Amino acid sequence: MAQQLYIDGTWRDALSGCTQAVINPATEAILAHVACGAAADVELAVTAAAAAQTAWGSSSGTDRAAFLRAIARGVEANQRPLAQLQTANNGKPLGESRIDIADVIATFDYYAALAEQLDYSQDQPVALPDLAFTASLRREPCGVAALIVPWNFPMVTSAWKIAPALAAGCCVVLKPSEITPLPELALAEIIDRARLPRGVFNLVTGSGQEVGAALTAHPAVRKVSFTGSTVVGQSVMKTAADDLKRVSLELGGKSAALLFADADMELALDIVCGGIFFNAGQMCSATSRLLIERSVAAQFISRLKQRVEAICVGDPLDDKTHMGPLSSHQQYLKVQQYIRQGIDAGLTLVTGGERMSGQGYFVTPTVFADVPCDSPLWREEIFGPVLCINSFDTEAQAVTLANQSEYGLVAAVLTTDLQRAKRVSSALEVGLVWVNSAQIIFPQTAWGGMKKSSIGRELGPWGLQAFQEIKHVVTAVPH
Repeated sequence: MAQQLYIDGTWRDALSGCTQAVINPATEAILAHVACGAAADVELAVTAAAAAQTAWGSSSGTDRAAFLRAIARGVEANQRPLAQLQTANNGKPLGESRIDIADVIATFDYYAALAEQLDYSQDQPVALPDLAFTASLRREPCGVAALIVPWNFPMVTSAWKIAPALAAGCCVVLKPSEITPLPELALAEIIDRARLPRGVFNLVTGSGQEVGAALTAHPAVRKVSFTGSTVVGQSVMKTAADDLKRVSLELGGKSAALLFADADMELALDIVCGGIFFNAGQMCSATSRLLIERSVAAQFISRLKQRVEAICVGDPLDDKTHMGPLSSHQQYLKVQQYIRQGIDAGLTLVTGGERMSGQGYFVTPTVFADVPCDSPLWREEIFGPVLCINSFDTEAQAVTLANQSEYGLVAAVLTTDLQRAKRVSSALEVGLVWVNSAQIIFPQTAWGGMKKSSIGRELGPWGLQAFQEIKHVVTAVPH
């Protein structure tokens, strides 16, 4: 498997010759040594992208769609090894990795269809009040785009950026996480086999401090799309402001699930557990705050305890495993620190909290009840399998508690009263609400949130528009 940088249609070592070890989080074994790029490599990649931009940006949507579909078919033909690689590098169970691969395929296919539509929607007439003039609307590519992705959903987050960027006519430079670069490198091999023109797609592995910072600051980069922590996103935005780059940011979350007394409790158990323990809680969308109507809180927590203690934590390659390890040692230490902080503060530990022995970055699924709203565990993004519970008495109180967060990404509403679901969904300050539903994401619906969670939206037509500029042409009608 490729372990080099991919620049201008060729695989090459980093100019420095440096490499970095990639670790299997379940075994702590070294999976590979990957090229460690730096600013000089970024310069080569951006230069290649800029050289290819005019031709790619002026190509037809139909031509670009053919490349996107070739990528989708390449992923489709390699689903099994890609899922195994995803699991080996990220630590998520194989079943979750298979879901990820299906998402990647669907995303490239979706944006292929939108790319084709561009050929028919260009130069749209615009009605004007003055018949002495005509006007038309054009959507044009932003230009070279820097795509910076995290480690929790390798390939998926990349597809959400690469597919719309290429569909819009942008040449790209992708920077994977240094923790999980292997799935992205495998995707790059598939993109290479799709025979895109040289320079249209480039990939530079390396650290955020070296590669990410150089990409964000490069004067030839017109658009930065970043997914990661809020702190790093703020830094990206500040750097991009120096020359007013277009910026899309997908950042943190501290999302709430609101459980009302009339909810289907069996369904609620499934949704609550999936919302915090899927991908070991390493999701910006994790519904890590559970608000339960007080009249059913004790009963539900008792059943939840049983359900959580039945979660099988272990080898992610074993089909019996429900939850794998955290993706890195650094994240493991961070989550353990939060758990210890909760225990030391005397929070009610429902279940979990123990350290797991043996190799790998495994954490026990953990639940705290009656967590005060000023607790760091309630307010801060832990990014691990730690659920915090509080109770409410009224619908209005539930909404108020849910909205008391600096984040506003997603929420889950659990009730059989569809009028209540409509009211609550409208009142929640988030970008996406799931009503009696697991966290299913479709390419057709927008992804992003309010407050400190996002700037802009991914997926849907909004994901394409994020890589486009608007141009109007106004023409005087000859007399």
